[in-house]
Amino acid sequence: MTATAAATSLASGEPPINFAAHQMRTGNLAGARDDFEQMLAMLLAAIYPGARAISANPGDWGIDILLGELSGLVVIWQSKYFWPIVTRAHQGQIRESFDSAVAAAARNGYRLAQWVLCVPASMDAPTAQWWDNWRARRQRETGVQIELWHENVLRNLLVKPDCAHVRRHFYDPYAGARPVPAQTPRVPLRNLPPEDGAVLEDALFVRQLRAAGHTEVGAAKREYFNADLLAREILDKRVPEELEALDEADGMVHGIWEAGFNHHVIKFRDNPLLPGLHAAVMHEIRESTAFPAGLRAGPVHKCGLMHRVVEQRRAGWVAHWRELT
Repeated sequence: MTATAAATSLASGEPPINFAAHQMRTGNLAGARDDFEQMLAMLLAAIYPGARAISANPGDWGIDILLGELSGLVVIWQSKYFWPIVTRAHQGQIRESFDSAVAAAARNGYRLAQWVLCVPASMDAPTAQWWDNWRARRQRETGVQIELWHENVLRNLLVKPDCAHVRRHFYDPYAGARPVPAQTPRVPLRNLPPEDGAVLEDALFVRQLRAAGHTEVGAAKREYFNADLLAREILDKRVPEELEALDEADGMVHGIWEAGFNHHVIKFRDNPLLPGLHAAVMHEIRESTAFPAGLRAGPVHKCGLMHRVVEQRRAGWVAHWRELT
């Protein structure tokens, strides 16, 4: 039941499979995660007709896709949209996912035979070495077979004749995909004047960060300063294409925050500071490839747009963010 045994080679002339398509279609990393998981569910159902997705309500028992019966022996596939490379930063999530699956099996009375991690990228060398050592050790300790389906394994599975409908649905560039316009040159960054930095100490987005336990906020101030300059220029000029791009980017960062906030509220029910929320949201914003091409913004501006959302009292970094004024 290994992926290697099921894989075939890509036929000459077929369009390439680009896993960044999940971000382009959904607009952010949070949406890409769900889209990638849906793809895996369809792919596995095509390969193993008995495979089924398991919804989180509120928890998913460490299961994304399941083969077998929860009264006996099961195989679990864990979907992780790590992009563009699997690195050391992802090791904790991998360990946590596997441990959750093992614990849930013991707690709920079924046997976990195999656990498969599915990622749309490859591991860097240090992470690959960690994976090999961790996998061998945890297999010995738990008796669970652990397998990795990385980007090349997934591509080889997607080109199988039985999976052609999955490939067409998610990756066929000729199925209504819009051409990506050329990226507009970015607005140069400006340094934050010291006097403006002092004034921003009383800004709501800074007080929200302080409330969440952040002590260093200098980078956040510079991000906000540059994003606010960009937004004011666009609003003053009132060029329709730029106004539309700004509005779309605002909706994107707000949506990324909302998905992250909802996740952290559930994860940290007893901790109103929601540790890691700010870092997770800003990471998604920096990594997203789906910002409108007409927005003349780099990563600093994009993060600053998130601070503008907070400043406008539409988001925050603690569970009780609406109470902070």
